[in-house]
Amino acid sequence: MQQLTLETLVAVFEEIFGRGLFWTMVAVAAVVTIAYLYVLIRDRHLSARKFLAAQLFMPVGGIAAVLFVQWVTHSGLSDIGGPIDWIVLLGVAGTGAIGTAILVYTAQALIAGKPRDTD
Repeated sequence: MQQLTLETLVAVFEEIFGRGLFWTMVAVAAVVTIAYLYVLIRDRHLSARKFLAAQLFMPVGGIAAVLFVQWVTHSGLSDIGGPIDWIVLLGVAGTGAIGTAILVYTAQALIAGKPRDTD
């Protein structure tokens, strides 16, 4: 592999997760992202209280992402070899943590509805 391209990454992720699961995860991520952007535009600010609650769920999301990837790939912590494995593992955990925070913030904002103006 001479170059890292988007097509190569998509092919690798389809091989790891399977075509159906990979594209389902992409679709869910797109829906959550669009909902998050909608909430940000609608509310015109970040709520500190909702943001703090979302941050509290980040460790849970990071651990869940690592466990999910290990379950899908039929591997465990004992299969981790060199430094690149640890970097990928940390990347998965970080991505899961950030995604969970965005999901929790968005869910809170959609459930609570539009905040009232306090002029």
